[in-house]
Amino acid sequence: MPHPTRTTAATHRTVPAPAGRIHLVEQGEGPLVLLVHGFPESWYSWRHQLPVLAAAGYRAVAVDVRGYGRSSRPADPAEYRMPDLVADAVAVVHALGERTAVVVGHDWGSAIAANAALLRPDVFRAVGLLSVPYAPRGGPRPSEIFASMGGDQEFYVSYFQEPGRAEAEIEPDVRGWLAGFYAAFSADTMPAAGAPDPHFVSPGGTLRERFPAGALPGWLSEDDLDTYAAEFERTGMTGALAPYRNMDRDWEDLADFDGAPITQPSLFIGGTLDASTTWMADAIRAYPTTLPGLVSSHLLDGCGHWVQQERRSEVGRLLTDWLAVLPG
Repeated sequence: MPHPTRTTAATHRTVPAPAGRIHLVEQGEGPLVLLVHGFPESWYSWRHQLPVLAAAGYRAVAVDVRGYGRSSRPADPAEYRMPDLVADAVAVVHALGERTAVVVGHDWGSAIAANAALLRPDVFRAVGLLSVPYAPRGGPRPSEIFASMGGDQEFYVSYFQEPGRAEAEIEPDVRGWLAGFYAAFSADTMPAAGAPDPHFVSPGGTLRERFPAGALPGWLSEDDLDTYAAEFERTGMTGALAPYRNMDRDWEDLADFDGAPITQPSLFIGGTLDASTTWMADAIRAYPTTLPGLVSSHLLDGCGHWVQQERRSEVGRLLTDWLAVLPG
């Protein structure tokens, strides 16, 4: 078991990877814990957990996924397929001089973490999933499923899949759009029950017109928002949106893993007010079959989508408690 240590300062570096380079932030010494963010974020979404994990005796490393932040942004949209994102994670582990790691992901990072554990069990010895439950590959082509949702309204994933369309909405005011998007899915600022659902777009409309206006969520300071916005203002949104545009390719690439369980020790943390956990409640109920190595599963009452920022202390405790009982 790792021994608690004096927390050292976080350091930034880049390492070679199939993407070109991956930027990461590292803190602490001990067994490697790789932290993978979701959309539309960066390594910064793990800012609260890095020192907690380091103090508990772990080498905590939060990456910018390819297409984000200071990591490389391949020009070809097809270079953001899930096997490519997994290959980047493997490359980070090896570049840090390690053979194995625990991988923890949130949102899209949860999907990357799950597939990393599935495709490379030799590298990833345990997996933590935040907000988005694991659901094995299967069923119809993803684009067909999304197109059938919402009736005359368009599901946000379909909206994101058309190149350039979401960029045209977001990039003229990145900071304002991010503020609205974060607020729309945070427990303390999300639209009231019965209000138009911000997961859907009206015919000829935008996502933003359904975002709440006004105060930022309690977890997001003006400085935090500035940090997120500055990265996307510099990089644009296309790299961040690319994984949405590869979901059908992923479905094809992962055909050999249809219905496959993840057998490593696992953890799930979600929020009761997050649509990811309510829409995918069947996936959570299936965990005895799909995650047979599940150590613990937690639904945080009254929490929205941004769990490790909305409930930073609780998530830090749940992560360290889980890590402490993993086999060495």
